[in-house]
This record gives sequence, structure tokens and C-alpha cells, in this order.
Amino acid sequence: MAAELDGEVASLDEAVTRFELKSMLQGPEDHRSALLTIHPGAGGTESQDWAEMLTRMYRRWAERRGYTVRVLDLEPGEEAGIKSASLEIDGDYAYGFLKAEKGVHRLVRISPFDSQARRHTSFASVFVYPEVDDTIEIELREEDIKMDVFRASGAGGQHVNKTSSAVRLTHLPTKIVVSCQQERSQHKNKETAMKMLRAALYQRKLEEQEAERAKIEATKTDISWGNQIRSYVFQPYTMVNDHRTELKVPDVQRVMDGDLDEFIQTYLKRFGGSVR
Repeated sequence: MAAELDGEVASLDEAVTRFELKSMLQGPEDHRSALLTIHPGAGGTESQDWAEMLTRMYRRWAERRGYTVRVLDLEPGEEAGIKSASLEIDGDYAYGFLKAEKGVHRLVRISPFDSQARRHTSFASVFVYPEVDDTIEIELREEDIKMDVFRASGAGGQHVNKTSSAVRLTHLPTKIVVSCQQERSQHKNKETAMKMLRAALYQRKLEEQEAERAKIEATKTDISWGNQIRSYVFQPYTMVNDHRTELKVPDVQRVMDGDLDEFIQTYLKRFGGSVR
């Protein structure tokens, strides 16, 4: 009976926490699902492995929240890790929660790829876009889109598609590039890639509007190497440090397993949901 009561209290506390988080999200796009992309920085295999670790972390976070995660595009690295990943995280307020994760994430650890077991620092960037409402007008002209097709490939050469079903779209006016290779059908991959492109253009439009109303660059995270929003230290000690809120969590493994709510909640309380 006591165990059941403790479980009910824990569930209630979790529900209250989620409600408090949602009450802080008042932006016009905060209620939407999210498209999340991850890219490694310089550093080859080490950074690519870090990008894959971050991808797993966000997938675990989304699963903890009961969101549906769909891998839209994933390009494996030559030796380990990934060169890029695009995830669709479907659920209420996914974008509102995740938008503060936008920026550069830094890893410090003893590299498993270094035969001399030296400590390495790696970087990966995270971008988050709101999923576009189909009722919102985003002009996409055929003549502005360049489509390339290629053969999809899986890690280690497995599940290689024998036909050129993967699709890469380039929006010529803005130079935005998206790709999708998760479906065996070229038509379905193109549909998904168009959805990703619309979302990226929608986010670009929002940023342009915000820039006209205010000096958005003063509040927007500068996506550049060396300007990390958070550091994840595995050696010589364990610590995850959010440099914007100064929240420090010593259990790095718990964070990497998707326990990000403390960081999100602290950020929302400090900045009221705006992206810094």
C-alpha cells in the first residue's frame, strides 16, 4: 500500500511539473510538434559519435514524455557516430520544450577512439523548428527547388536500397538543404523532405518577422563553435553544466538517458520561454 501511495504521489508531482512547464509556454508556436536536427562539429569520428549520443538523448527524452519520435533522416559516419540526424518529435508543446535546446553542446571525455586514452573536447549543434501548420501559407515554387536523388544507405552498408529512392531538396533562394531516405519509396521521401523544407522556411520567416519587431540577435542563441549552451563532462569528473542558467547536475549518465526536464524547467523559469 505504501509503495502504491508513493507511486501515486510521484505521478502527481510529475503531472504538476508538466503543467507548470506548459504554463510558461505562451509563444505562438510553443504548442506545436518539433523538428530537431543535429550536426557534429569539427573533429571527425569523435564529434560524430557525440552527435549520435545527443540524438539518443533527445529520443529518450521524447519517449519519457510520451511523444512519438520519427527518424526523418540519418547519415551514419564512416567509422562511428553520425554526420547528421533529423527527428520529428510529435506531441503537444514539443517545440516549446525543445526550442531552448537550440545551440552548441560540448562534450569532454576520455576518447574511446584515442589509443593513448587522452581527454578530448567535442562539439555538436542542435537546431529546433516548429512543425508547420498546413493551413499556413508558405510559398514553394517548383523552379526554386532543386531535387537530387541517390541510393539510401544504412550503417555498415546494411539495408542498402537498390534504387535511388533517397531525396535531397535544395531551396535555391535561401540555400536551405533537406534530405530524407527513410522510406523505400522516392515519392514518400520527397513528401517528407518537402515537409521538412516547409518547416525550415517557416522558421526562417518567423525569425525575419521577429528581427523586424526587435533586435532578435540580442536574444537568439548564436550558433557557432565555442559558444556552447551546455557542457557534458565525463572525465576527470562527471557534470552537466548549463552555461545560461548555471544549473549543474553531477549525474551525467542520467541526463544522457533523457532526463532533461530539470534543465528545461530552470531555463523556462529564468527566461520565460524566450530563446537565449
